[in-house]
Amino acid sequence: MQLFEFSSAPLDPGLYRTALGDPAAGGYATFEGWVRNHNDGRRVDRLEYEAFEALAVKEGARIVEAAIAKFGVRKAACVHRVGGLGIGELAVWVGVSADHRGEAFDACRYIIDEVKHRVPIWKKEHYEDGDSGWVNCERCAEAGAQHEHAHDAGHAHRHAHDYSRQVALPEVGEAGQARLRNASILVIGAGGLGCPALQYLAAAGVGRIGIVDGDVVDASNLHRQPLYVPGDIGMPKAAAAAARLRAMNDQLRVEAICEHATPGNIDALVAEHDLVLECTDNLRSKFLVNDAVVRARKPAVFASVYQYEGQLQAYVPEPDWPCVRCLWPEAPRDGIVGNCAEAGVLGPVPGALGALQAMQALQLVLGLQPGPAQGLVTVDLLELKTRVIRATKRRGCDHGPAASREVLPDEPLELWFASLADARAAGFELVDIREAWERLSDDPRDRIDLHLPMSALLEGRATFPPDGRHLVVCAHGVRSLALTEMLREQGRAGVYSMRGGIAALKA
Repeated sequence: MQLFEFSSAPLDPGLYRTALGDPAAGGYATFEGWVRNHNDGRRVDRLEYEAFEALAVKEGARIVEAAIAKFGVRKAACVHRVGGLGIGELAVWVGVSADHRGEAFDACRYIIDEVKHRVPIWKKEHYEDGDSGWVNCERCAEAGAQHEHAHDAGHAHRHAHDYSRQVALPEVGEAGQARLRNASILVIGAGGLGCPALQYLAAAGVGRIGIVDGDVVDASNLHRQPLYVPGDIGMPKAAAAAARLRAMNDQLRVEAICEHATPGNIDALVAEHDLVLECTDNLRSKFLVNDAVVRARKPAVFASVYQYEGQLQAYVPEPDWPCVRCLWPEAPRDGIVGNCAEAGVLGPVPGALGALQAMQALQLVLGLQPGPAQGLVTVDLLELKTRVIRATKRRGCDHGPAASREVLPDEPLELWFASLADARAAGFELVDIREAWERLSDDPRDRIDLHLPMSALLEGRATFPPDGRHLVVCAHGVRSLALTEMLREQGRAGVYSMRGGIAALKA
């Protein structure tokens, strides 16, 4: 038999014992883990086990090999069930044959403790009340893992998360881990940047994490937002992300704020946390957060992505430290610069930038040197190049917004129609500003007479009609709103943006 293997069929201890038999062995020890009918005071009906088998088998084999070498035993093996199990079924079996009983006992205990601690296996408990949940509540190795484990008469138990690998760093240690445990970080945006940032912050043991996001999980999110699974589609992102983080590390305080950051709530949100990560693809949000952290004198880390590239900028509340407005005095309109929805993105790009945001946050909490760059860091994921653009506080920058521009207040900027026919019936000529590659010839929603790509308008290769009533349409209503604002400021009346864009229209 293999050193470590999975089985979807019931386990056969007699068969395994025969495989480990050795006439020179004087000691033989086994461990058997059975499915019990309760956990933490709840009645259990059945269990399910899942594993990342490609990694798990390799890691399990390493554990058994280490036990053989460490304790000098003759043979050892471990078999773990996957799939559905009923009460009383054998879930895991470990066997060791050795010259003496002491080595056999020690090796057996070592293998089961390390397997439960290191091998990626997940258990889902189905309760008699109809509820269910994935849990990770096995007995873990104490040596080197710094796990706390307590049993009461009802066998309820709890163990601490293992931070031994990062505590081993001389710059972290127990004191640094305590700083992380006492830290409070606000993450604004639980998308492509926010998901990896949240995962690393939770795994590192940041004691309190706030998640701000007003969107719901969409199928198009899954390829670059690994916190979510298909079953989360339609759920608020902040709530789904918070649930995943609690499952990863139940010692953390995770708060879901299922709304967007706005001028009305941003100051209160920032005030309640030590540090902010701005993880949206919304340019206005970045300037909103920048102004709030400057007012509150709180550090923040900003990131953005465009196709295969990303940018990272940290703000530290020091007198000469540049803020976002020192590099860009006024926020560009959303829609003028492409976001993931319009420009496209490969999942690892925001993943890499989100991980860098988490790293910067940990550096700031731990006081690691060198700290964040005083300027902008650009990352090219195709050529694997980074560049630091040094910056200083812009002369005259008061870290505040420029005077707001007036947009004609009498008319709304956006209108909504159920169909293209309804918009035409209302007297509008439709103007499609999507790029050519976004339009599908077989989609009736793409049959709009006037096609003026946004890139052509911005580059002066096309001109918007000087008069008439026009409804500007793009994929999701972001670029169309930006263009409508620009045209209104230029005195062009009779132009409106289609709220929600093509995605909100029926044919």
